[in-house]
Amino acid sequence: MTKKLSLSSTSPMMQPSFLFGTATSSFQIEGDAEGRLECIWDVFCRQAGAIADKSDGLRACEHVERWEEDVNLIHSLGVDAYRLSISWPRVMHANGEINEQGLAFYKQLIDKLNSLNIKAFVTLYHWDLPQYLEQRGGWLNRQTAYEFENYVDKISAALGERVYSYATFNEPFCSAYLGYEIGVHAPGKTGREHGRTAAHHILLAHGLGMKMLKKNVPNAKNGIVLNFTPCYSASDSPADIAATEKADQYINQWYMQPVMEGCYPDVIHELAEKDKPPIQDGDMETICQPLDFLGINFYTRLHYSAPRNHDELYFEHPHYEPKTDIGWEIHPPALTHLLTSLHQRYALPPVYITENGAAMADEVVDGRVEDNDRIEYYQNHLLAVEKAMDEGVKVSGYFAWSLMDNFEWAEGYEKRFGIVYVDFDTQSRILKDSAKAFKALLAQRT
Repeated sequence: MTKKLSLSSTSPMMQPSFLFGTATSSFQIEGDAEGRLECIWDVFCRQAGAIADKSDGLRACEHVERWEEDVNLIHSLGVDAYRLSISWPRVMHANGEINEQGLAFYKQLIDKLNSLNIKAFVTLYHWDLPQYLEQRGGWLNRQTAYEFENYVDKISAALGERVYSYATFNEPFCSAYLGYEIGVHAPGKTGREHGRTAAHHILLAHGLGMKMLKKNVPNAKNGIVLNFTPCYSASDSPADIAATEKADQYINQWYMQPVMEGCYPDVIHELAEKDKPPIQDGDMETICQPLDFLGINFYTRLHYSAPRNHDELYFEHPHYEPKTDIGWEIHPPALTHLLTSLHQRYALPPVYITENGAAMADEVVDGRVEDNDRIEYYQNHLLAVEKAMDEGVKVSGYFAWSLMDNFEWAEGYEKRFGIVYVDFDTQSRILKDSAKAFKALLAQRT
């Protein structure tokens, strides 16, 4: 029996002001590598052992070619909004001027969304840094923050307020920590010094970008998207609890606190001098710009205990059961706890759940994908958001990650997060049962 998604008609999530959407990112779906400059992920995909299935994003979901079909598919779901990202190397030349042909693709896409009453939530940076900037140091080079400022200035001026919402960055943690500190994402650099430097320059770029958005598109909703992995202590011991607090500061609050309060968390004082971020006068004030919204991406939680080596801040435990196909624990109460704890700690702007979803081992049987496990994941996480709203957190919308199966970064095409199944050989799209469940839920709204 197929599971359903259900919320009561009186739920705050079923009111007209609450936005439901789905999301993608440029490198993961677009393809058409000939139509843009090379980015850091193109180069990373060529490194031996970097991608689980040795694949790349050259073809992906051929979205540049099939965008009209995909927009019609989005519209068929009955969503209010679609979150996409702009490929910096598609819309800008290496001289810092606009690539009009690349920009035209996004203009027609966004105009089509608007004509269908689907709000465009645009992310300006979802990990695909132009490779020519990486060759100058990438996010280790402070100048990259000013290159981003120029990019945001030109693109937001060109797209204007046909875009409902702009986010400067998606998940700075992933770009900095995964890309420059532990090296499992592009560009594959390692070292705490590199990770903290990259994080600081990305946060600086965010602040510079926010100033440009305020200047060019003051009536759009402008903000940033941060990912949070709530930290739970593996035991009640004081040492484990203290280590868990450090983990939260290093992984989550490291990005949240500068954006919201203009300072790094206390764990910065535990770092060796060489590993501390290269803060210059005025940086923290630049980073701490007023936000129209905060995007929160949530997938899972992790457990921590006291460090086992002298140079560590904490010890991270493997994921607990039950797990998704990518190996992440399923624990919806952590989303409620995350939202309520952030609400208690910070003066939050309106919040959107900009990503939430699960990779499952999907199979097509007789032209159908029965992903009851994913429907159950969504059902329980929607209820977790609703519970947080009942406790006073202002959540304005929820985006399912992702619209369709795509290039899942270091996992290649082996892990499927989509509510729409993609056959990567034929590029056919099949609505999974989860997509049908979302459509049915949204059709119930007044």
